[in-house]
Amino acid sequence: MTIREMLSSDGDAVVDIYDRALKSGHASFQQNGGSWHDWDHGHLTKCRYVAVDEAGQVTGWAGLSAVSGRCAFAGVAEVSVYVDPQCQGRGIGSALMNALIRGSEQNGFWSLEAGIFPENTGSVALHRKHGFEILCQRSGFGRMGYGPMQGQWRDVLLLERRSNVVGID
Repeated sequence: MTIREMLSSDGDAVVDIYDRALKSGHASFQQNGGSWHDWDHGHLTKCRYVAVDEAGQVTGWAGLSAVSGRCAFAGVAEVSVYVDPQCQGRGIGSALMNALIRGSEQNGFWSLEAGIFPENTGSVALHRKHGFEILCQRSGFGRMGYGPMQGQWRDVLLLERRSNVVGID
């Protein structure tokens, strides 16, 4: 496996992986992956990575989204890490998270956050492994619009990783 910067030519694979992960009903409130254009405009241009297998196939991706447009929050970003459901359990998510953390610190981010459904225990474990702390559980944060929990109000865990390299002065 190789981790490299994401290219626009990876767009179809990135959206496909996202779309398939959403089908679990425990990845996001979003119902479908949308288009590459949607994904591209919804994520920062820095810190975009893909995992590629020996055959050159994209098996996972990671990126950052802004949490606010206010200048005081320029160093705070929301993390997204998605692995092809058929490739989970191979260390891909961990390798992507390592690259994302390293890249975020090189680009001046001091705080990374994630909102994760409590039922997504694999994602919670991945984030905890990489230094994210659970700050709170937001009760009934949003109503699910699709999948096995359609119509139900869902809780979301808010996790944060504060850099010990950037923003420590």
